[in-house]
Amino acid sequence: SKKRSRRHQRYMERRALLEQRGLLGPRPRSGTQGPPGGPNKVTPRCEKISKLGLSVPPSTSQDGITAHGSGTTMGVHPRPSKYVAIDCEMVGTGPRGRQSELARCSVVSYDGDVIYDKYVLPLLPVVDFRTRWSGITKRHMESAIPFQVAQAEILKILKDKIVVGHAVHNDFLALKYFHPRDRTRDTSRIPLLNQHAGLPAGASTSLKSLARLLLQKKIQVGCRGHSSVEDARTAMELYRLVEVPWEAELARSHPPRPPSP
Repeated sequence: SKKRSRRHQRYMERRALLEQRGLLGPRPRSGTQGPPGGPNKVTPRCEKISKLGLSVPPSTSQDGITAHGSGTTMGVHPRPSKYVAIDCEMVGTGPRGRQSELARCSVVSYDGDVIYDKYVLPLLPVVDFRTRWSGITKRHMESAIPFQVAQAEILKILKDKIVVGHAVHNDFLALKYFHPRDRTRDTSRIPLLNQHAGLPAGASTSLKSLARLLLQKKIQVGCRGHSSVEDARTAMELYRLVEVPWEAELARSHPPRPPSP
């Protein structure tokens, strides 16, 4: 199937990267076990990817996202299942609605599939729904779940994951949670993305601007507010755009970290 074909392509691209870096031996030749049809069926594809060099995005999948890389601080090359992207929408509570509280949280996979997407009932009464930005209305609160329930569900998903997000510290703050820094990938703090977009490396650039400049897509348009699913997917797409060089840089600067018990 098409989905299986994309998975196989990502697997082969990741394997080629490991071989290129000398972290994985070549596929066994004749006389050893291998997939039906022998290893030669996939060798040309691997060699082609290896020759291209993965410090620059080598290929693009059907959804326009570069191939998965490796070399993270979690150890030896986590699987794509170890990556998630998160985005939260907040509403205003407290005096004059100046306090931000979680009202929706979305988590997507490495491939952009929705893992979690629920509306959350703030601890305090909502004073300002901030619909223009949050997309949240009073109607959404009718099906919202209590904050404590949502928090427990979300943190269970995030445990031992590499979490991608844009200005993701705001999302963690809304969740009243701290995620290990070496397992956090904040796309608002990646000089490589700004450089690719032709912006100063240290500039603080919005998700909307990076999406337009690097992904040629428009997000957060219209008067209906943001979509946390769309924003989480966009953050993951941006991460994957510079994943290989960024992870290589992190691997050089941080020692491996074992999973939490």
